[in-house]
Amino acid sequence: MNLETFLLFAQDAGGDVAVGIGLLLYFACFGVAMLLGLALTGFWIWMIVDCASNEPSEGNDKIIWILVIVFVSWIGAAIYYFVRRPKRIAAYGK
Repeated sequence: MNLETFLLFAQDAGGDVAVGIGLLLYFACFGVAMLLGLALTGFWIWMIVDCASNEPSEGNDKIIWILVIVFVSWIGAAIYYFVRRPKRIAAYGK
């Protein structure tokens, strides 16, 4: 079904179908946004716990990384995951 056929069908139905499809798309986008938000929040919490429990306490590294993760949110968690975590695992094995 191409777009022109869909638009003609929506006009013939008095707009009820278009409203229904619009609501379906709205709730689908809302659901995807909720799942993405939950996934990012879970990743953020995982990185806070990982840093707090596995980061060695040499100097202020642990405190600084926890502050970066907490205040920069999921972007800070991604920076920790891709920059610091592989180095820590290679150096300390955890």
